Amino acid sequence: MPGMRPLTLPARVAGGPRRPHAGGWRCADGPPRAMSLDLTEPNVQEQVISLGTLVADLLGVFSGSVLGALLAERRKMDLMGFLVLGLVSGVGGGILRDTLLQVGPPLVLVKPAYLVAAFTGAFAAFIFELRHGPTVKLLSALDALTLGSFAVAGTQRTLEVGLSPGTAVLIGIITAAGGGIIRDVLIRRTPTVMRPEPGYYALAAFAASLVCLAFSLTGHRRLALVAGMAVGAAVRLISVRRGWRLPVKRTRQVPRKGDDFGGPGEDEGWTKP
Repeated sequence: MPGMRPLTLPARVAGGPRRPHAGGWRCADGPPRAMSLDLTEPNVQEQVISLGTLVADLLGVFSGSVLGALLAERRKMDLMGFLVLGLVSGVGGGILRDTLLQVGPPLVLVKPAYLVAAFTGAFAAFIFELRHGPTVKLLSALDALTLGSFAVAGTQRTLEVGLSPGTAVLIGIITAAGGGIIRDVLIRRTPTVMRPEPGYYALAAFAASLVCLAFSLTGHRRLALVAGMAVGAAVRLISVRRGWRLPVKRTRQVPRKGDDFGGPGEDEGWTKP
């Protein structure tokens, strides 16, 4: 009608164009509008769980690499020894896990973040003095954290593939202990997981995987990672501090000091039962 202005709606009401803004999304003629994240949506939950699994895996890679590189320091190796033992300790268990699951190339070959975390840990152990002073207690915490991180990451990844709960626990233990086994074989030492040292290792990994599995099967997958890591680390730390160990068969024969590979004795690790 003549003399009347056409009615127009603002872009935020009429669904007009939006453009990104530092505080969220800004409509073409309106203030910024924050984006909401609904954690109840299945797709969002899966993304959060996948991100948590990745963080736990990378945390285990870094701390495992530091511990492996420190073993190279004990053996008086050069920089290459630090890098090799750090890399093997950090990503060895994950490579075994991904190979057994047969879901494509190992993640370390697909995502560069794994190699970055492993080499960063090895270089940190080479540059800084970590075996003396206040960092000694930190190493024990790193050891426990590595075990818990690898165990829950292996368990969660197995569940994502769709394998059985028992297989998930088994893969979790293999992920936690695999890197250390490869590392110890490289330096001709009986793997830590099979040595009668104070502190549960495989049992702590089993506890971490079992707790992660229980939370996942009851619908609390977001808590499964944190709970599994906490339980695994706690079992490892408490058993080391209290000197708990698995039973050792008592024989009349005196244990020999040389290992099965003909290498030097392992006096730093063996204790009489």
